[in-house]
Amino acid sequence: MTAYTDSFAARGPAMRAAGYWIDKTMDEFLVESMRQVPDKTAIVAHRVDRSASRRFTYRELGGMVARCAGALREMGVVPGDVVSVQLPNWWEFVVTAFACGRIGAVVNPLMPIFRERELRYMLDFAQSKVLIVPQMYRGFDHAAMARGLRLELPNLRHIVVVDGDAQHSFDGRMLQCATPVTPSLDPASAALQPDDVSVMVFTSGTTGDPKGVMHSSNTLLACLNALRGRFGLSPDDVLLCATPVGHMTGYAAVMMLAVRLGGTMVLQDVWDGARGVALMAEEGVTYTAASTPFLTDICDTVAAGAPRPQRLRAFLCGGAPIPPTLIERAARELNLAVCSLWGMTEALSGTLTEPQRAAEKSSTTDGRPLEGMEVLVADADGQSLPAGQTGRLLVRGAQVFLGYFKRPDLPAYDADGWFDTGDLAYMDAEGYIRINGRTKDVLIRGGENVPVFEIESLLVAHPAVAAAAVVGYPDRRLGERACAFVVLKPGARFDLAALQAHMAQSQVAKQYWPERVRVVEELPRTPTGKIQKFRLREIAASETPAS
Repeated sequence: MTAYTDSFAARGPAMRAAGYWIDKTMDEFLVESMRQVPDKTAIVAHRVDRSASRRFTYRELGGMVARCAGALREMGVVPGDVVSVQLPNWWEFVVTAFACGRIGAVVNPLMPIFRERELRYMLDFAQSKVLIVPQMYRGFDHAAMARGLRLELPNLRHIVVVDGDAQHSFDGRMLQCATPVTPSLDPASAALQPDDVSVMVFTSGTTGDPKGVMHSSNTLLACLNALRGRFGLSPDDVLLCATPVGHMTGYAAVMMLAVRLGGTMVLQDVWDGARGVALMAEEGVTYTAASTPFLTDICDTVAAGAPRPQRLRAFLCGGAPIPPTLIERAARELNLAVCSLWGMTEALSGTLTEPQRAAEKSSTTDGRPLEGMEVLVADADGQSLPAGQTGRLLVRGAQVFLGYFKRPDLPAYDADGWFDTGDLAYMDAEGYIRINGRTKDVLIRGGENVPVFEIESLLVAHPAVAAAAVVGYPDRRLGERACAFVVLKPGARFDLAALQAHMAQSQVAKQYWPERVRVVEELPRTPTGKIQKFRLREIAASETPAS
C-alpha cells in the first residue's frame, strides 16, 4: 500500500530540505534503543484486572516484536496488508504495531468501544487479513463478536485473542514463532519505507461512513518530532498513556512518542483518576495527553488527598475548549502546564500552545502551528482573513495525511497543498487560532449564516439543558430553518417558548433563533463521542411537512 496522491509526493522535497521529513521509520528508533539502552524499561503495563503491573525492557520489547512479526508473516501477511487491532492500552497492542512496521504491514487501530455495526464496515472496507481482540474487556465478549464477524468477511483469515485459549491466544500464536523477523541491516531494503502507509485510522463518521485516513512514517515522525521539540522532551521522560491507543492521541502523542524518545510508556487500560494519579506518582510520569475530563479527575484526586505527582510537568489537552478555571487549578494545585491543542486524524497535531505560555493562551486559543505546519483562516474563495475574523481553517505541512484509503474521489488537498479541515476558526494577532464551529454546521436561513456553534453554546448555558445540537431542515421560502435538539437535566422542562425567552435575554438576533425544539433522551454520537449531525438532519427533515 503506497501513497495515493500526487500532492503528497510533491511536498516531499520541501519537507526533506527543511528537516521535517527525516526518512526513517519507527522500527529504526526501536532498534536504536535496543542497542543503546537494552535494559531500560520501555513499557509499564497496568491492567485493572491484574494485581501488579508488567514491565518490559527495550531488549524484551524488541524480542517480542521480532517473534510477532514472524508470526504475522507465517499467517500470510505481506507488505501493504492491513492488520486490525481492537485492544485497550495493553502491551500486546504496542508489540503488534511495531511488528506490522517490521514486515511492511499497515496497522489499523480500532477503538474497543466499536461493535458489530462499526467493525463490519471497517474490517470489510480495509480488507483486514488479521484481527486481534481481547477475550473479554469491561464485561464484553470481544472474541465471540470477532468470530461472528469472521463468518461475514472473506478477507479476514485470522482471529487472535489476547487471553484466549492456547490455539488462538496472543502468547501462543504471536510470541512462539520459530522464525522471528530481525531488523533490516540496510534501511533502504526494509519492508516498510518512510513514505509507505504505516498506519490507517478510521475517522469517527460524523457525516456518514467512516473514512480510512492513511499516514506514513514521515508524517507520523513529523508529529512526534514537533511535540518533542515544543515540550522539550528527552529519553528521561516517562509518558502516561491513559487515553485510548485506538485513537490518534494515544497512538501517536503518547505511545509512539515514548519509543521515539527512547523513554518509558506507562499503559493504563481503564481510566480511573485515583489509580492514574497513583501510577503517575509511582512511575515518575512527566507528561501525558488526554481530554479535559482526565485533567479534572487528576485535580479532584489530588484535592481529595492523594499524593501529587511530583514530576508531572506537561499535559497536552485537546478535543474541546479548556475551562480557564481548570487551567488555573492545574497550575496552582499540580504545578502543571496545560497546553491546548488542535488536531485531527488527517493532520495529527496541527497547533499547540507551548508550555511557557500555557497559563496565558490555553484557555482562549487552541495554540499556534507546530514546526512544519501552516494554517490559514480563509473566506469562501480561499483568501486569507484578517485577525479576529472567522473563516474556514485550512492546514498544510509535514504532518498532513497521505489521503483516504480507496477513496480517490475525495481529494486530500487543493492545488496549493491546503487541506480543508471542516473547522471554522479565527486567528489572533500572534498567530494563535481558536476553533469556533464546523463548516458542515453552517446553516443559511434566508441568506443569513446562522452561527450554529454560538447558538449551541447559549443553549447549553440554559439551566435546564444538559446538551444541545442545532441543525437545519429544508424550507421552501428561506432555504433552511433551524431545529434545536436538546437533552434536559433531570426533572427539567424546556420548550420553544423557553428557548425564545433565553435567546431574547441573551440578546441574540431573531433570525438566529431556532424555530423548532425537539427534546431527546440522548444525541446520536460516534463511538468517540462526536455528535452525528447528519442523523439529526435526517430526523428534522423527516418531520418537515412536504410543501
